[in-house]
Amino acid sequence: MAKTTIKEHISTVEARNRFSEVINRAAFGKQRIILTRRGKDLVAVVPLEDVELLESLADQLDIKLADAVKKNIEAGEPTIPLDEVAKAWGIG
Repeated sequence: MAKTTIKEHISTVEARNRFSEVINRAAFGKQRIILTRRGKDLVAVVPLEDVELLESLADQLDIKLADAVKKNIEAGEPTIPLDEVAKAWGIG
């Protein structure tokens, strides 16, 4: 993977006016461009490889956590029923 760097911060208005350039800099120049609104960082336009790497890392972390939970269950650790978890989180 090519080295990626943050090149600059630009406003959302400027990004809209230079949309093709911003997209090309991220896609082909492998630059990370932070878009701002009212002087505050809002979002980033990043190369697709960055997103794929983040997804891969998240998947690896999910697997690691699932393996740890599985080991705890196999070791006889107590579990909490799903309906209790949902209720505690206000989703059930």
